[in-house]
Amino acid sequence: MSAPHIHVPYEKIAAHLEFLNRHRLNLEIYINAATLDAIDTLSPDTLRTSLSYTPSLSIHAPFMDLCPGAIDKKVREATISRFNQMLKIAGLLKPECIVFHSGYEKWKYGLSMDLWLEKSLETWVPLNEKAKDIGVKIAIENIFEDKPANLRLLMKEMDSPNFGICFDTGHCNLFSTVPLTEWLDNLGPYLIELHLHDNDRSADQHLPIWDGTFDFKTLFSSIKHDQLILTIESHSPERVLKSMRRLDALVSSLPQR
Repeated sequence: MSAPHIHVPYEKIAAHLEFLNRHRLNLEIYINAATLDAIDTLSPDTLRTSLSYTPSLSIHAPFMDLCPGAIDKKVREATISRFNQMLKIAGLLKPECIVFHSGYEKWKYGLSMDLWLEKSLETWVPLNEKAKDIGVKIAIENIFEDKPANLRLLMKEMDSPNFGICFDTGHCNLFSTVPLTEWLDNLGPYLIELHLHDNDRSADQHLPIWDGTFDFKTLFSSIKHDQLILTIESHSPERVLKSMRRLDALVSSLPQR
């Protein structure tokens, strides 16, 4: 497997520049709404020239208040506007993938998965076409889902090799009510990216790999292909390095395919 990406907010890159250059880390850059509005002055060209190497990149889109499957047309239009801004940035940075949140919460939709799916497709079908045109994949991340059913439905309806899943280990560990194997059986064929972090199921703690209770061995033993983007979401340099060491040990311990 390729070297992992490291999740870092765009506005914090400067503070960690020495660390990034020293370890020559691949990056998943999180761009929140405020940064997105200021991106003309925070030029992506500045990012490229500030690094002493050329990393592989992915991008994490803003998600606060946004809802790609919103019933309210105005809310969905605002979400699509933000997502189109992200595609413009992707055209400049040339990432491998953009991670978006699904926006699905079963109670909010009154357990009506079909209603969420209908409105979600109105967002994702045209957005995915634009993403293909600029050569970037879209990965939908599990957040509050307690089962994989809604994400599998979305993948089947989209039916696009350019559109897949970012499986988040910490969110699965915290919110899932079904075994990990059920997630992997349903979403395995659609995986594009893995978000790797841990917790003890009390909160979304973003702990290093194996500092919580998630079953990373089962996850990596079940993966059927090795072209995934692996992204470490441990929110400090120390946690990043610990996760990188443990990820390397885990992958090295797996039987060779």
